[in-house]
Amino acid sequence: MDNFNEPIPSPLKQENKKRKTRLSGLMNTIAGGIIGSVLTITIIPHTDYIDHLYTSIEEKVSQFSEQGGSNSSSTNRVTVQKTTAARGSSFSSVADMVEVASKSIVGIVNMQTQSQNYRLPSETNNNSEKVESGSGTGVIYKIDGSKAFIVTNNHVIEGADEIEITVEGGEKTKAELIGADPLTDIAVLKIDSKYAAASLDFGDSSTLRAGDTVLAIGNPLGLDLSNTVTQGIVSAVDRTVSVSTSAGNWDLNVIQTDAAINPGNSGGALVNTSGQVIGMNSLKIAEDGVEGLGFAIPSNDLVPIINEIMETGQVERPYIGVGLASLEEVQQMYTQHLPNDLEGGAMVTTIDSDSAAAKAGLQVQDVIVSINDLKVTNSNDLRKYLYSELEIGEKVSLNIYRGSELLKIELTLTSKSSN
Repeated sequence: MDNFNEPIPSPLKQENKKRKTRLSGLMNTIAGGIIGSVLTITIIPHTDYIDHLYTSIEEKVSQFSEQGGSNSSSTNRVTVQKTTAARGSSFSSVADMVEVASKSIVGIVNMQTQSQNYRLPSETNNNSEKVESGSGTGVIYKIDGSKAFIVTNNHVIEGADEIEITVEGGEKTKAELIGADPLTDIAVLKIDSKYAAASLDFGDSSTLRAGDTVLAIGNPLGLDLSNTVTQGIVSAVDRTVSVSTSAGNWDLNVIQTDAAINPGNSGGALVNTSGQVIGMNSLKIAEDGVEGLGFAIPSNDLVPIINEIMETGQVERPYIGVGLASLEEVQQMYTQHLPNDLEGGAMVTTIDSDSAAAKAGLQVQDVIVSINDLKVTNSNDLRKYLYSELEIGEKVSLNIYRGSELLKIELTLTSKSSN
């Protein structure tokens, strides 16, 4: 099983995609900036939970900031650089800064294999060819000897059979995927350093304030408009958006900006006037009558994920081993045996046969209503608590309904890679 929350189609209502979210009014459709790739996200209120969710990341980043650090070949880790007035004054103009920063911006084309079912009688195998499935942007953030490393959005390269990189000047090369994290929408690539003219440092996004000048550099609408620069301000910091990804729903901490972000900008740099990456352009409002609402993943959230991917090729999280659907999404025929006063929960739709869930005796159509006595009203509640509060190897207690019977299930969390 690929995802923590990967509900099977049969128990779900077909009209779910049309259902309006309870958490959003106007901003209920947000598109990722990749041609043919759409992320549905909604603005939700900033809560104490979200503050706690990112505390551990911020603590890690503060350690990096204290160290100073740079793109040194002596370590595989990248760090956040302090933003200083002296560094900003090294550029005599914004144009000078953009000219330097643009050398580290690349175009990315997601190539996927397309089969051609038609064949001549003499042919024994179906023909196939790689075709462009989508395009986006990436940032060269580190050059280390013969290798150069690029960060981009996972949705830019997801499903690719081949990843084509276009560097400044139009030269093309192939990239190797080091690893990706669909939940946070971050991917790290590697190319030969001979194609990398320069790299960009990460600035400290925690110092950003509403009104700060920022610039978005990327490839809107494809490589024909490569290295397009748009200027704006930080509209707000610490926004929280709910994102639907291939790994399930998740709440992202983002920077809001009015710098124009369009399809193809995904994975591109949001830079400050010092020429440092303070965010990765990832999302925008895609709704009639809405303008100037783009979102970027802060650099201080990017760096720990990048480092973990560089070290292990993935981001390890606690794993129960079930696919889930929020109870409100499940057809009535599957819920008629549950208590009438049950207000919410997460129904098990699939179970990994080698997982902790299977060993503990969980069954399909069980409804999880609490974890460690914390109420679970939907599948996202369970995922939030699991990923932000628990560690691999911890024991957890689940209260579940199996029909009308309330049961208690205990299990030990594992990692997905161990199953």
